[in-house]
Amino acid sequence: MNGNGRTFRVVHAEVVTPRGTFRDGAVAVQDGVITYVGTTAGLPAQAADVETIDAGGSYVLPGFIDVHVHGGMLEDFSQPSKQGLDAITKLHCSQGTTSMLATTMTLPKAMIENVLAEVHRYMDGEMPYAQLVGVHLEGPFISPKWPGAQNPDHIVPPNREWVEAWERQYPGLIKQVTFAPEREGAHELIRYLRERGIVAAAGHTDATYEEIMAAYEVGLNHSVHMFNAMTPLHHRKPGTAGAILSTPGISAEIIADGIHVHHAAIRLLASVKTGSNLILITDAMSAAGLGNGDYMLGDLPVVVKDNVCTLRDSEGTLAGSTLTMIRGFRHLVREVGLSVERASEAASGNPAKLIRIDHLTGSVETGKQADLLMIDRELELQQVWVKGRLFHESE
Repeated sequence: MNGNGRTFRVVHAEVVTPRGTFRDGAVAVQDGVITYVGTTAGLPAQAADVETIDAGGSYVLPGFIDVHVHGGMLEDFSQPSKQGLDAITKLHCSQGTTSMLATTMTLPKAMIENVLAEVHRYMDGEMPYAQLVGVHLEGPFISPKWPGAQNPDHIVPPNREWVEAWERQYPGLIKQVTFAPEREGAHELIRYLRERGIVAAAGHTDATYEEIMAAYEVGLNHSVHMFNAMTPLHHRKPGTAGAILSTPGISAEIIADGIHVHHAAIRLLASVKTGSNLILITDAMSAAGLGNGDYMLGDLPVVVKDNVCTLRDSEGTLAGSTLTMIRGFRHLVREVGLSVERASEAASGNPAKLIRIDHLTGSVETGKQADLLMIDRELELQQVWVKGRLFHESE
């Protein structure tokens, strides 16, 4: 994608917006910014040379925003380079993601600092594909009892001083921190994160219901990959899962791939997370975009077979996914039974609100950057625009 933005119009589309869906709708974009959203009949006249795209009844949706994604195309955010970041963002852009958080693993402090430095440098340049909008630190402040596919050798207790130092060096770069809220030092960390507007997320946690609620009282506001790597729901011990399900103020990520969570459990989650607190993620690792084989997640070996990623040395332990946002979106609609509008909120609007970029993107509204998707009635992706620039696979 080249240039600083485009000017075009899309007509005869089903345009999904926060105000509802415009039947026979239209979107006008000028210099990469949305200038009109409404019916095709009401579209203001423009210069004759402005490109007009006939959607033929396809949906126009906001671009997907993935707040929990580790990599793709053999590349991992934990070992970043310009070439690697281009490869990851290109792959996920081709699958409808227009903004994403570079997500780390539980790593040594020096490796985390390298990720922050490289992503900061990358974001200072012209990002040609999906836009990196910050970093999600998944660990190292997690529970040794629930490491999942994280390396337990690098787990440390929550450390507010580390995060403060990173935030001073790279203000606003860290958008989300995932940790075990029951561990010593977690409440201090939560208070600091919420003061700075950073998402405080429970994950890889052995917390009881009571410990989650105590963390919620001091600012915990999110949970990662719901139902995975957390204490489960039991009718006498609700655990982390029960606390999240019963607390509207805690938003919940879901990996909608039919592997991590049964569609009936996602349906249950969606029935209680009815506001802006249901968020689709991929948790995609370096195997995304590729096939069966041996890969790495952080510094741990992973085997992928039939889209199922497991640790090589711990058979049965899921290790990220090969999911893409368009596949997860389709799963929410086809298997879980969400409407296109509701699935779009989970994939775009809600994550934008979570990480506080909803003034820029996440919905089809005038004044926002033209991060747009055209998806046909069979939910197949047709076009992707990032800031008004049309994505071409060949670039």
